[in-house]
Amino acid sequence: TQLPRLGPTGPGEKPRVVVLGTGWAGCRFLKGLDMKMYDAVCISPRNHMVFTPLLASTCVGTLEFRSVAEPVSRIQSALAGAPNSYFYLASCLGINTDKHEVYCETVSSDGLPSDPYRFKVAYDKLVIAAGAEPLTFNIKGVTEHAIFLREVYHAQEIRRKLLLNLMLSENPGLSEEEKKRLLHCVVIGGGPTGVEFSGELSDFIMRDVRQRYSHVKDYIKVTLIEANEILSSFDVGLRQYATNHLTKSGVRLVRGVVKEVLPEKILLSDGSHVPYGLLVWSTGVGPSQFVKSLDLPKSPGGRIGVDEWLRVPSAEDVFALGDCAGFLEQTGRQVLPALAQVAEREGKYLAELFRRIEKQNGGKAHCAKDIPLGDPFVYRHLGSMASVGRYKALVDLRQSKDAKGLSLAGFVSWLIWRSAYLTRVVSWRNRFYVAVNWATTLVFGRDNSRIG
Repeated sequence: TQLPRLGPTGPGEKPRVVVLGTGWAGCRFLKGLDMKMYDAVCISPRNHMVFTPLLASTCVGTLEFRSVAEPVSRIQSALAGAPNSYFYLASCLGINTDKHEVYCETVSSDGLPSDPYRFKVAYDKLVIAAGAEPLTFNIKGVTEHAIFLREVYHAQEIRRKLLLNLMLSENPGLSEEEKKRLLHCVVIGGGPTGVEFSGELSDFIMRDVRQRYSHVKDYIKVTLIEANEILSSFDVGLRQYATNHLTKSGVRLVRGVVKEVLPEKILLSDGSHVPYGLLVWSTGVGPSQFVKSLDLPKSPGGRIGVDEWLRVPSAEDVFALGDCAGFLEQTGRQVLPALAQVAEREGKYLAELFRRIEKQNGGKAHCAKDIPLGDPFVYRHLGSMASVGRYKALVDLRQSKDAKGLSLAGFVSWLIWRSAYLTRVVSWRNRFYVAVNWATTLVFGRDNSRIG
């Protein structure tokens, strides 16, 4: 069918770069892209980037949601004002690498001529930074009953559910058993996100729930379920510190594998069951349905396969980066972990690579075949950090899991954790929001208003 389209660039026009996604990789690329050389079109179902390291803090009111969301138009102002650069609130349905076109569908068709409303965009260069989806391991009931923690709307849903359960549990006529179930918060997955959320939740219980919900303060519990060890990528000493600290903070740690999720309880592989009122699922990420649907080479693990320069070898003028991309086996490199710092470093590298390409007149479609690209992408790990609640955090500065390096835990680590993330927040506006939110929480406690 004939779709509305943004056609190919003509002679005398700047090359057009189409970016799919507004995560760490896509936004860092857009920020570094030289808009004197290129026009940019960004296509994503959300118009902001999420500062994911602080997302867990928004679930309990330590931070407000706007503190962790940065509009794409602030990251790259050309999307809002340049004549031939645009942001489209849409999802990409498919790519035709021969015709150099992407096919899209708007997130809503309200007021538009057709439902669904679809269109196509021609590109000179395509950057796929579509991210990943939470892993459910095909366990029955996860999608229906658990809440993930990847987006702002996930954090909003967790906060609404948590506060609703606290207020409902005070109603007359509820049995002891029902109150315990309603106020049992279960976290699946002992990675940094699961541990940080458990720490924030235990803080919220110790400091705020005991004051403001005194009738039910003894019923609320937190359980963290992990199949192996929590924080498996961290130093052994730090893992032990986190285990001891969470246990002292009232978080119950359970070693187990989830078999099935029912509306009010979880079945474990050993036959036991765990009742819950709030279930948060944080077991890592894997390839999205969109990435799986693409007829492109795949790396081990199912991501889009790329070479050392983040190019998709079988598709001319197509690049991929972030959680949706991984090195092909023939490169001899390992697939990098799905971390914000990996995605950010790849975005920065690719923006510089595009600058080199256009300086050699390779920006237009089919013009970069024989251009020397310079040094390939090299990733050096800067270390890992995680907050465990109650003004304590872990800082692991080793370059790899088996390497030696500095490891810290405790209050000083917590100061380093807060300082590092405050400086990494994208804009000065959001740094101000975060600092003010932290100060407000310290002085007045967390906001427990349930809105929506």
